[in-house]
Amino acid sequence: MLNEPTIEKLKGLRLDGMLEAWQEQQGDAKIGELGFDERLGMLVDAEWLRRENNRLARALKEAKLKLGRACVEDVDYPARRQLDRATVRQLTQCRWVAEHHQVLITGATGTGKTYLACALANQACRKGYRALYRRTSRLFEEIKLAHEDGTFPRLLSRIARIDVLVLDDFLLKPLDGADSHDLLEILDDRYGTRSTIVTSQLPPTHWHEAVGDPNLADSICDRLLSNSHKIALKGPSRRPTKEKDKK
Repeated sequence: MLNEPTIEKLKGLRLDGMLEAWQEQQGDAKIGELGFDERLGMLVDAEWLRRENNRLARALKEAKLKLGRACVEDVDYPARRQLDRATVRQLTQCRWVAEHHQVLITGATGTGKTYLACALANQACRKGYRALYRRTSRLFEEIKLAHEDGTFPRLLSRIARIDVLVLDDFLLKPLDGADSHDLLEILDDRYGTRSTIVTSQLPPTHWHEAVGDPNLADSICDRLLSNSHKIALKGPSRRPTKEKDKK
């Protein structure tokens, strides 16, 4: 039986999962039927699971997803939505994150673009990546404040380190020159090294004219459209009734 000094050492090493699992084992009358290796494996598994759960909780807190409970398992596929199950299944493997690709989700308002984007970002967090959600208009407001207080370089550096950046409601209105330039700064830092999820009511074929400045539009569209997975959601709005109708 573990003595008090050993318990204190486990606490000092922050092996709380292992300690809790050991205490549970002590209350199991049949635990003695297992060999040492099996019991040790159970203790290690408990510690690993606890740490993974804590890591995921931190990642989701940092991500600030608009729909924090969105998950790929709850995405549905009615025929009128024209959402390909195989495509989503492939994206859940997160190879697109490892290979620094983009995911572009378009469709009319209420078709579930934000839900799908948050579900994919959630899945990336579960796979060990860091994510960050921003409604595009609010990101530009954050950038303007950063310019004013001199923290823009720090904000750029922070965003550049995020594995999956979610830009929701992209191009709801045309960009002005300052916003286009700032967006290009963000995308340029991330190009080839990180991944971005974009949701927009506009199809990608209309993005160039919505950006405004032709030169900036060329560069922005090139960085978003290169190595991208495109999903165009169809059907009527799914927003009015229950939360599940947004999926």
